[in-house]
Parts: sequence; structure tokens; C-alpha cells
Amino acid sequence: MAKLDIFKTAWIDVVFAGRNQAYGAYELRKLNSWNTTKALMIGGTIFILAISTPLILKYVKGLTPEDKEKLIETEVILTPPPPVDENTPPPPPPVEPPRPKVDQIRFPPPVVVPKEEVRDEEPPTVEELKVADPGQKTIEGDPTQEVRIEEPVGEAPVGSQVTEDNSIHSVATIEVMPKYPGGMDEFYKWVGRTYEYPTSAREAGVSGRLTVSFVVEKDGSLTDIKVLKDLGHGTGDVAKRMLMKSKKWEPGIQNGRPVRVQYTLPLMLQMEAQ
Repeated sequence: MAKLDIFKTAWIDVVFAGRNQAYGAYELRKLNSWNTTKALMIGGTIFILAISTPLILKYVKGLTPEDKEKLIETEVILTPPPPVDENTPPPPPPVEPPRPKVDQIRFPPPVVVPKEEVRDEEPPTVEELKVADPGQKTIEGDPTQEVRIEEPVGEAPVGSQVTEDNSIHSVATIEVMPKYPGGMDEFYKWVGRTYEYPTSAREAGVSGRLTVSFVVEKDGSLTDIKVLKDLGHGTGDVAKRMLMKSKKWEPGIQNGRPVRVQYTLPLMLQMEAQ
């Protein structure tokens, strides 16, 4: 079976037989090959001209004479340096000019004298102090004076007793806050796993915020556990027993030492859907 070529122009006459051949579609299909060839030739010519135009301009520019810059050559003769005489001593360094003299005000040490020998002297004014230079001089000390060593600030005398800080600090003034091992997120997860809802509270559908307070001791244990806001039905007692079983916290730090810290904590109680 021969393969049909549907792109031959003979098929166009078949398709448009008995139709208005003066319509543009007939002409477009009939002259399709010629229009395509003409478009390719025009496009190729424009592409070749766009590529070759810079080369043609460069070639034409090379043929035109250009005015060359005129260079003026001048011969410069350098004078040789004078010979170095090793026996000649080097010149002395320049003399530093003397510094300008500035009036100085001296503050002599107080001297105890009899009352009748006291003379009233006017102290220097503010304007005199502005222009005066106290100077930087080395003053020899008196070798006959007794040597006295001052104690460092903040250190107690030798032999004094060290008192232990057992006061309860507030979280607002503490340097390093106490915290549960692993952080507060881990503490609330532990509360969710450990807290057991009382039966009466479960039957009454009690839920809400329960506030407790406790003291984090120096060793991290929890003492003085109190319920500040109770929801009733035994929810506060269960919270106190639960905190007694808590792991040891990291204690609060004040001045580099562990201290007792009062801690207030809210607990959200909500029953799980059955």
C-alpha cells in the first residue's frame, strides 16, 4: 500500500473543491512552501548580516588612516651621587626644642602648727586649676615611715567565722534560677504522667489552674510545699504528694553559691476525655 503525502498541493484542490477559493485559507495553504522558503532566506540573510557587521566595520576601520600621537623624546641625564666618605662622622641629630614652661600648682601635705602661726591662704581658683599642670614627678618616700598593707576590699580579717546563708531568696533577685532536670517542659511532662485525679474531682468534672509554692533547697530537694490556690475535691493534696516525689532540682545560685529559693508554680488540671 503506497504511503499518502497529505502535504502535496494536489490535496488542497480536493479539499477546497466547490468552495470559495478566493478566501484567504486557500491561498495560504497553496503558497505555504513558497512563503516558508522566502521567510527562511530573509531570516538567514538578516542573521548573517548581524553576525558579520562588526567584522566588516572593524576591517573598514583598519583601512582608514588614523592620526598617531606624536611622542616627544627627551634625554634626561641624572647627576651621579657624591662619593661616600667613610671617615666623615655622621651629622649630629637635630636638637629638640625646649618645652614651654607651664605654671604648676603644688598641693603640699598638711602640717600641724600652733594656732598663732596659722596663716590664711586663699585656695587656687577654678580658672587657675584649668591652666595649671600638676606634673608627673617621682617623689622619694620616707624610709623611716611604717609600712602598712591595706586588706583587699570584701575579704574578712583572718580568723573571722564564715556564716552560712540560709535565708530564702526570691526568684526576682536570684542570679541563676533553679530548674528541673531537663527544663520546665520536661517537668510539665512529668506532672502529666504522675498526677492522679481524685475520684471526687473526676466525678465533679473539676478542671482549671492550681497554684503551688515550694522552696528549692541547696541540695535541690523541695520543701515547705503549699497550695496557694486549690480547686477543691482533694486536688491540692494530690499535688503536694506529687511534688514530694519530684526529682531533685538544680538549686539557685547567688554569688557563686547555692541558696534556698522560694518558687511559685501554676499547674493546669484538665481531665482527659473518656
